[in-house]
Amino acid sequence: MRRERQDELTQKADAKATNQNKGHSMKLGVIGAGLIGGAVARLASAAGHEVVIANSRGPETLAALAQEIGARAVSAHEAATAEDMVVLSIPFLAVASLSPDLFAATPAGAVIVDTGNYYPQARDGVIAEIEDGMLDSEWVAGRIGRPVVKAFSMLKARSLATRGRKPGTPERIAIAISGDDAQARARVATLIDQTGFDPLDGGAMSESWRQQPGTIGYCHDYDALTLRAALAATNRSRIAWYREEADAFAIEQIKLLGSIEAVSAA
Repeated sequence: MRRERQDELTQKADAKATNQNKGHSMKLGVIGAGLIGGAVARLASAAGHEVVIANSRGPETLAALAQEIGARAVSAHEAATAEDMVVLSIPFLAVASLSPDLFAATPAGAVIVDTGNYYPQARDGVIAEIEDGMLDSEWVAGRIGRPVVKAFSMLKARSLATRGRKPGTPERIAIAISGDDAQARARVATLIDQTGFDPLDGGAMSESWRQQPGTIGYCHDYDALTLRAALAATNRSRIAWYREEADAFAIEQIKLLGSIEAVSAA
């Protein structure tokens, strides 16, 4: 625990220094305060961004976390109106039940980031469109009615929370990004760099299958060169197999650890 705390303090200092070099502060909303969403909110706030955070249970349940990380707890609808970026970090099961007007007031220029992963048997239930070949984040974009950028989806929560480092650090961990808008990808890349990781542009949304659960780079702390090789080696014809393997592993780990959130923290 002492080593993890030291890693977290180092990451906060590096993120702050990186953002000072970039010289730009964003207004960022995070919907979902689990291990990934909470980590993104914490890191973005530490990097100097104005962060609001929301969950499904109401802002009063996030008061302590918001105070701790220097964010503001709000409703999901308010978080979705963040001027620059909205990070959606909830299970696919919850995406399916989102209010249809949640993103109606999201500014046209705001980038929406999807951090989610589809686990049909372990958590989310079977989604026919994905089983029929739709990519995970394509489905999310269709549900919310807005294009998304897929990012922060491949790392374990513990690595995201504690292993960020300043630019140029040897073996700095990389995070892949995919989406159809190159400018949106670039904005997410800036945030990733500011939070302590090397952004790796994975191209259009049609390439996002390389980031899905069970693929070669999934849940590995790879540097940019190694992650690029892992993405390139991933075989699209094996998407269903990758998913089944990841799902089966998650089910076994849930039996041991008690929840899928505990699995992602391991």
